[in-house]
Amino acid sequence: MKNYKVEITNLDTSLIPVLSKEEMNDLFIRYQNGDEKAKEKLVEGNLKLVLSILKKYNNGKHNIDDLFQVGVIGLIKAIDNFDLSYNLMFSTYAVTLIMGEIRRYIRDNTPFRVSRSIKELSYDILSFKEEYIKHYGLEPSHDVIAKKLNISEYMVSYALESLTPTVSIYEPIYQDSGEPIYLLDQLSDNKESNILKDKLIELKRALTKLKDREKEVILRRYIIGETQIELAKRYNISQAQVSRIEKSAIERVKKMID
Repeated sequence: MKNYKVEITNLDTSLIPVLSKEEMNDLFIRYQNGDEKAKEKLVEGNLKLVLSILKKYNNGKHNIDDLFQVGVIGLIKAIDNFDLSYNLMFSTYAVTLIMGEIRRYIRDNTPFRVSRSIKELSYDILSFKEEYIKHYGLEPSHDVIAKKLNISEYMVSYALESLTPTVSIYEPIYQDSGEPIYLLDQLSDNKESNILKDKLIELKRALTKLKDREKEVILRRYIIGETQIELAKRYNISQAQVSRIEKSAIERVKKMID
């Protein structure tokens, strides 16, 4: 796989300073006591963190200079909100905020349409994640996000997946000494695709006719991936009861789509 080097206009990456843990702590203490020059040194000393994140986006589909500027905004937010009492590496904390800014930018500038409701939901999720990280020093799980925003974990995953950059079917996925292999080469030509689509439509209709508890059990078992033991604890029932609900739901769905 080709390893892309990140090059930023008017920036000599070889001159970017690298700060030790002790230097980072000292600069944070100085900045949190009002020293703005310490903040400038923190930004300069962590630019390589932004560059390391940009490597996955340096494939010719995005203006890397723009993404760098956006990533620096995320870095500054991380510096402004970082608390030494979190007792974790600054880079661990900052990566999420930097990635969040870059994903927002890509999402808002993508040529593919994302529904307004999903776009607003993804904004809410990213906003909550930033506040949660700021307060607790770690990233919230999908379960925590779902409970806070009163949505399903499936919707959390769906909204976050909408932030993923699109990939061209002509994207090279491997190249050694010979001809490159493109994503297109790995896509199957399934002649039964229309039959599969019809089955999926029938399955979707069948799922809407299940009872609420049955529908939720199927969703959590086969979409979110929870075990029967986890579901038993969630609903305060036995594993055997969960198994019966799951089995009954599957049998009803089979009858409706056969």
